[in-house]
Amino acid sequence: MTARILVVDDMLPNVKVLEAKLSSEYYDVLTAFNGLDAIEKARTDKPDLILLDVMMPGLDGFEVCRRLKSDTATAHIPVVMVTALSDVRDRVTGIEAGADDFLTKPVDDVALFARVRSLIRLKLLMDELRLRQETSNTFGVSAPIEIDFNSEPTDARILAVEDAPYEAELIAKTLGQAHQVTVQADPKEALILARGGDFDLVVVSLGLEQHDGLRLCSQLRSMEETRQVPILTLVDDGDKKRLVKGLEIGVNDYLLRPIDRNELLARSRTQIRRKRFQDKLRASFYRSMAQAVTDDLTGLHNRRYLMSHIETQLGNEAGGALRSFAVLLLDIDHFKSINDTFGHDAGDQVLKEFAQRIARNVRGVDLAARFGGEEFVVVMPETDMPNAHVVAERLRQAFSDAPFAVQGIDRPIPVTCSIGVAVAEGRETPDQILKRADEALYAAKRDGRNRVVAAAA
Repeated sequence: MTARILVVDDMLPNVKVLEAKLSSEYYDVLTAFNGLDAIEKARTDKPDLILLDVMMPGLDGFEVCRRLKSDTATAHIPVVMVTALSDVRDRVTGIEAGADDFLTKPVDDVALFARVRSLIRLKLLMDELRLRQETSNTFGVSAPIEIDFNSEPTDARILAVEDAPYEAELIAKTLGQAHQVTVQADPKEALILARGGDFDLVVVSLGLEQHDGLRLCSQLRSMEETRQVPILTLVDDGDKKRLVKGLEIGVNDYLLRPIDRNELLARSRTQIRRKRFQDKLRASFYRSMAQAVTDDLTGLHNRRYLMSHIETQLGNEAGGALRSFAVLLLDIDHFKSINDTFGHDAGDQVLKEFAQRIARNVRGVDLAARFGGEEFVVVMPETDMPNAHVVAERLRQAFSDAPFAVQGIDRPIPVTCSIGVAVAEGRETPDQILKRADEALYAAKRDGRNRVVAAAA
């Protein structure tokens, strides 16, 4: 997995060392020697990861990180601060500025590459979600989403897996001031909770007495219900082997023991923010997908989705088997006169109510769609002509027997419809079966409207 990495340091030897290490692993390396240059290259060259020195003249690494994270063009790029500082307060300052992690000089190769691989995996996931979001924005089906790294997330659901009483109490008190914290000592019970608890963060101790914390992390990453939940591990200082393995299997972040309260708060805050941002991106993408196949006015499926659905029912995709199904094509009688008499707002209300009555009178397995204008289609799987005709007649009566109440109109509007029915025969195309239903609909209108006509076999 290759990526573009920006190395930022005011000391040329430090830059060259990191550049050589990363290039040997086939990463594309960019370099910058001051904060302003780093910010500009981050905007123009769009790296996948930034390795940022803390102690630089002019803008130090903390300020550079703040500026990167406050800019929507660069906020999504992971930042790892590379520093000779080892004080917990410095790590907390960096994390509060938006940094994703710290590496201490001299940089250990194993820790470097484990962290790089872990953060690049996360970056690729975020890029995919952001690309889908931008595509949706381009087509006007969703609003842009921004991440605010200065926000203070509250009321998150956090699961802590720790069997040491003192540390379990410390985690619960520290995080419990602003969040809902559940502490569980048994990983098996914790896994059950995680699968059904919709947590924003799972904190896992890798020093459990009777259990393997890494095994729990692996299980959390392998299950669909918990795959996207961020994992923060608690690791003993010097336990490099388990730390690296955790990052390889998908752990998002780690905290070295002894636990510092401020660092625990800062690292948890970062992971919760990212989780909520990813959730917003996914929800926006799913909404945009729904909008792409849904008619805005009536809420039924649109014509694009309808044609694809009929294609699937016909078994024309990938040599599928033909399925028995019926198609009802409905057309509101004299709809133009409703618009002309009562106005287009009233006409829209009639269309919405018409769609709702269709939905109430068909099965869950049936597909109802707006075909265009005042025409609607119902696709009914496993339905022969006699049963389709019964359903069509029931629908017709659902409209004709109860006039439509329209807001702003003092009397209900009588509405009827004509329906053409066709049943799939042999290897047809969607257009062919819809044409037969349309011919039956035309016959219904020709014979006086407000009636059901079946297509000839």
